[in-house]
Amino acid sequence: MITSVLVANRGEIALRIFRTARELGLECVAVYSTADASSPHVAEADAAVHLPGNTPSETYLRADLLIEAARKTGADAIHPGYGFLSENASFARAVIEAGLTWIGPTPESIESMGSKVESKRLMAAAGVPVLTQLSDVTADDLPVLVKASAGGGGRGMRVVRRLEDLAGELEAAEAEALSAFGDGTVFCEPYLATGRHIEVQVLADTHGTVWAVGERECSIQRRHQKVVEEAPSPLVSRLPAMRAELFEAARKAAAAIGYVGAGTVEFLADDDGRFFFLEMNTRLQVEHPVTELTTGLDLVALQLSIADGVALPPAPPATVGHAIEVRLYAEDPAHDWQPQSGVLHRFQVGDFATSERVLRPNVGTVDQISGNIPDEEGAQNASTRRKVGVRVDSGVADGGVVSVFYDPMLAKVICWAPERETAARRLSAVLARAEIHGVTTNRDLLVRILRHPAFLAGETDTAFFERHGLATLAEPLADKETEELSALAAALADAAVRRTSAKVQGRLPGGWRNLASAPQRKTYATANGTYEIAYRFARDGRLLGEHELLSCTPNEVVLAVGGVRRTFRVAAYPGLVCVDSPLGPVALTPVERFPDPTAQVAAGSLLAPMPGTVVRVAVAVGDQVKQGEPLLWLEAMKMEHTVAAPADGIVTELSAEPGRQVEVGAVLAVVQAPEESA
Repeated sequence: MITSVLVANRGEIALRIFRTARELGLECVAVYSTADASSPHVAEADAAVHLPGNTPSETYLRADLLIEAARKTGADAIHPGYGFLSENASFARAVIEAGLTWIGPTPESIESMGSKVESKRLMAAAGVPVLTQLSDVTADDLPVLVKASAGGGGRGMRVVRRLEDLAGELEAAEAEALSAFGDGTVFCEPYLATGRHIEVQVLADTHGTVWAVGERECSIQRRHQKVVEEAPSPLVSRLPAMRAELFEAARKAAAAIGYVGAGTVEFLADDDGRFFFLEMNTRLQVEHPVTELTTGLDLVALQLSIADGVALPPAPPATVGHAIEVRLYAEDPAHDWQPQSGVLHRFQVGDFATSERVLRPNVGTVDQISGNIPDEEGAQNASTRRKVGVRVDSGVADGGVVSVFYDPMLAKVICWAPERETAARRLSAVLARAEIHGVTTNRDLLVRILRHPAFLAGETDTAFFERHGLATLAEPLADKETEELSALAAALADAAVRRTSAKVQGRLPGGWRNLASAPQRKTYATANGTYEIAYRFARDGRLLGEHELLSCTPNEVVLAVGGVRRTFRVAAYPGLVCVDSPLGPVALTPVERFPDPTAQVAAGSLLAPMPGTVVRVAVAVGDQVKQGEPLLWLEAMKMEHTVAAPADGIVTELSAEPGRQVEVGAVLAVVQAPEESA
């Protein structure tokens, strides 16, 4: 029997596994890099082992250090979470050879699905529908999708629409795949531009029972990585006959490789219900909470039970209601999804006390679910007694640092409701009211997706962003009028701070004079523009102007705007003021009256949009380039980012070279017009 579990992972998934392990009476062991020393998952563990270094290759990808940490702490099992070594057959084999329990499928199953080329051959032989692999691409085959055989998470993927681009995209995909996975093998398959990404959760025990535990739809993606996930699938719900076919294909896939544990079989489907095998993830998925909330199962508890040799009952529980999950990333969707790093001053999303155990009685381990599986009628009756609820799975905390070394996901926010529209509406409201200070996130994009008529109608294929316009969807929730009101609130809160710290006459309104004088001024900048705020107080403390000040403290300003009371919560940090209100969140940068002239850079300078590593450089000094032409590529937060020429011109300076680590704002190159460089 397992008594102590080491989680060979970090952040949110480590905390998620700890939560279940504690409920089962198991000891929790964490590992952490130097950058993660203050991470919440370290504080939550019963014991934690430091892995010296920051990068994954130095720490979470070191199988020897992870196994030694288990020995050192007395852990008798290792759970890999997802990502890192979770689908590494060599690691699984090393864990087993060390005499520890591996909480996952056999190394042989992992190897079978580790190569997309080999896995498709196996699935075709098992009778699972697959897309044809293209050996010689012709113009008639276009568009095609280049994929990394050993990859996942969108790494090494390229869409090719013109035959003349194929060679270059193959070369780029091979380089990225080799860097990310140590295997540069890539292949081509037909590209379905408007497909649906449907996946089936499977669970299999060591006694031959294979469950298909509901399906999920994960079609809304950026860079081939999922952003919104839900269960059940809107497409499958519209075509109910499709569900049985999907489940049968998923069970065949698992049985074909003798699968044991939790896994996910992923398919690409069209609107007519035809589907094709994509890959099998031999691990727990990021989006597993939507399955938990619609079935009442604890998938981590089931993983532990299966690893202990417990048999599954003949069939899984029925699904109830609808669950939607969004991935909250520290990234800027409006600027090519650039990941963001820095201090996360405040992170408050919904009620952190709420968990899936509040939303639905959690069934838990295999022993607990035996004889307790509701039929479809009982499940539907149960749904009428459940309330809408929100779950937040996060690995960050106020004051933490979003590192450049790892994935930029801050949290998964999940909502369950009896019907899909209610879940979407509740989830969007929770996100809109969240207080996230310090880094740019995709929060506003997520809210706009959840409120979009096409999403509410279930029209959620993989071309969602292209069809409805990423620029529109990524617009801030707060409009210019809200930004200006928020800037006024920030200025008034700042005046309140000065009043409370004044040694004399602190009770007088800021800027008050016995005689009429010029207004007080404060300037703030946002991504949309600059706002110069001018305000004056009357002798009785009233704010002169079109808005009435009802109350003001350093942290809260209440204004009457056109006769409507509005409350603004204000939080000031070095170089940043965050204002939250029901009108929308606003991040303001105070503009200095006398800026430092040494901070300016030469015209045409290309600055690093984020901290990262230069992986490739395509130009040299003296080269003539066109606007939009790729000059170099940066790798940060598990993603590769293109730095392109801002205008036609000549490369006059180039400070970037492969392997160089750069900080945000570093000058990478300078592109000048021909007449300027002469």
